Amino acid sequence: MPLEIPGATHLHSGKVRDLYTYGDHLLMVASDRVSAYDFILEPGIPDKGEILTRMSLWWFDQLEDLVPHHVVSTDVPPEVAGRALVVERLDMFPVECVARGYLTGSGLIDYRETGAVCGIPLPDGLVDGSRLDEPIFTPATKADLGEHDENVSFEAIVATVGAEMAERLRDLTLAVYGRAEEIARERGIILADTKLEFGARPDGTIVLADEVLTPDSSRFWPADRYVPGQAQPSYDKQFVRDWLTSAESGWDRASDTPPPRLPDEIVERTRERYIEAYERLTGLSW
Repeated sequence: MPLEIPGATHLHSGKVRDLYTYGDHLLMVASDRVSAYDFILEPGIPDKGEILTRMSLWWFDQLEDLVPHHVVSTDVPPEVAGRALVVERLDMFPVECVARGYLTGSGLIDYRETGAVCGIPLPDGLVDGSRLDEPIFTPATKADLGEHDENVSFEAIVATVGAEMAERLRDLTLAVYGRAEEIARERGIILADTKLEFGARPDGTIVLADEVLTPDSSRFWPADRYVPGQAQPSYDKQFVRDWLTSAESGWDRASDTPPPRLPDEIVERTRERYIEAYERLTGLSW
């Protein structure tokens, strides 16, 4: 059940975030929920919501000369202090704007099947973790809770939002990725890919919205452990995924049964990875 917040009316809950109306604006609350394989797991990761919120705020500051962001205020009700933002109401584009500088995840699956990602041909011989000659825009459709986002071609986005807007979203996505990749690399972290969301103000201005460049929306890898041709260690919930698919969990991913409760050790190690990502990227102490 969503939290009841005086002065706010619940609108929607996603896997991690809860959205409320809040006066003329919206209140976006980051919970400690953690999801994997389209299931919301128990228990959550302590402090995760606050870590994601702080990290997004830091990144919005690094990017504000490239694209406006939706944050109005960090002055939020005490019930959600530290993990919520007052944000603009925007007309959101129905597109997951993904930039990839490295080949992995669903992009790797597409490449192995077709030699391309979202219709973009790539050279032969690439492996898991290969760095691409230049970053590519690989959009996806937004899926409902419990469903998978679906990678689509640029032409599909043109059909959805029009050619001019599709080009603007692509160019902004690649500009944000380029800036963030450089910042992360200076801090010993590889930004393999990231997912962004944009909306429009009434005057047509495109605005960066939702979260940005967190371990929930991006793949961050430690540069000193990067070895192409294998799965990379990652600053995210990989401990959760690895445990769920191990014999120790006893869970059959192919079944319809929900995953088991996460062990304390997995919860704590995942929390440590989120904190490490925050501290290494921002230079701030948790």
